[in-house]
Amino acid sequence: MIVAPTRELAIQINAEIELLAKYTNVRSMTVFGGVGAGPQIRDLGRGPDIVVACPGRLLDLANGRRVRLDSVEILVLDEADHMLDMGFLPDVRRIIKLCPRNRQNLLFSATMPREIRKLTDNLLRNPHEVELEHSKPADTIEHALYPVDQPRKFTLLKHLLDADDFRSAIVFLRTKHRAKRLAQDLVKAGHQAIALQGNMSQGARQRAMQGFREGKFDVLVATDIAARGIDVANVSHVINFDLPGTPDAYTHRIGRTGRSEQAGKACTFVTREDMSGVKAIERKLKMTIPRIKVRDMMSGGREAALQGRRQIALSRGKSNVYQSEPSPGSRRGRPSKKSGEANQSSLGKKPSGMRFGGSGAGHASGGRTSEHRRIDALSESV
Repeated sequence: MIVAPTRELAIQINAEIELLAKYTNVRSMTVFGGVGAGPQIRDLGRGPDIVVACPGRLLDLANGRRVRLDSVEILVLDEADHMLDMGFLPDVRRIIKLCPRNRQNLLFSATMPREIRKLTDNLLRNPHEVELEHSKPADTIEHALYPVDQPRKFTLLKHLLDADDFRSAIVFLRTKHRAKRLAQDLVKAGHQAIALQGNMSQGARQRAMQGFREGKFDVLVATDIAARGIDVANVSHVINFDLPGTPDAYTHRIGRTGRSEQAGKACTFVTREDMSGVKAIERKLKMTIPRIKVRDMMSGGREAALQGRRQIALSRGKSNVYQSEPSPGSRRGRPSKKSGEANQSSLGKKPSGMRFGGSGAGHASGGRTSEHRRIDALSESV
């Protein structure tokens, strides 16, 4: 029994098992949600040798007495720290209780936080530990930070995708709806782009991954669902459209390029608000990441504040669909509902770091709202 955090990873693991077992009688299958349970129940009834499962669907079937785990001989927990991040650890503990006491256990984890260490102490008896340099990215990856104002990120992205050294890229964002919208806008701009995010059906997610692997799409716009364990050859660029939430997340994201001794580029877009996160990443990597400034991508502080005042009158409460969620360590609060958090407006409606509040009437009248006074104070301080 192999337990994995995501459907994509479960499918990939099973594909590798099928390849290795091609000339044997070993039979494997996958168990995950997002698709009908009927075919999975039938396959389980045939007695597979290896089951690759996601925790949620596996527990659903076990609770419905559709599968028994009391004959499991080997239990493998893959990407254990990622399952912790996704809130699966209670499910994993329930799965462990359903397995027989006499079994072999294997646990794979890119990092070893306290909760995972506690799990290993309870799960493993006198384990043999194998530790690799997981925190250090491959030497074949070229790192770069690109200072940019939030509204200009899409322009910078197109600049990188139009470069001569571009072959294929994974672009990471924090939220699902922004990933979907960015992929749509890249298609309109002439790129073969596809989104990969949690709101997609399993069939759509598989078609997206397969199309990207086969070269039908050259840009995969994804949330962190694709950051762990997904192995796609010849990805020339990983682009962090949004700064990763943690240094470990940065390592996992950029690990999608520079594989098999091939060169790759890790490009991270950073706004003024992201600098505390950047420093944490650099401390983790024990390196200073080069800054690359592209012309007209970053305005001066006073210019950005004055631009914000002009955009208030133009936006009339509409929000920039690419407005980032607050980055870790940022003091900026989440925008209010009145700010038009609905993803309707086009690129460039709001400057980086600006919060838009108040009624649409206040914006349209050109009155001195509290937001105007806040921006005036900002422009005086920079």
